[in-house]
Amino acid sequence: MPEHVSTLQLIGVTVLTVAGVVWALAVTRLMRRARVEAAALPALPHQPDIGPVHEYVELTPAEQDAFAGLVRRLDGR
Repeated sequence: MPEHVSTLQLIGVTVLTVAGVVWALAVTRLMRRARVEAAALPALPHQPDIGPVHEYVELTPAEQDAFAGLVRRLDGR
């Protein structure tokens, strides 16, 4: 034990350390419990499988070549 530290100071540091560890364990336990409860609840309501009709546009050969060139340029080749 250091000579310049009183017994009361050592007891205080020990009590604060134990309190910090207990607090950390309690917070960890609460967070785990909240995570388990949150996983049991759906975040979003059930979404219907139907949606808007997909549109499809036929590209001309020139447009296809231009698009392929753009993809190659953006890809870094």
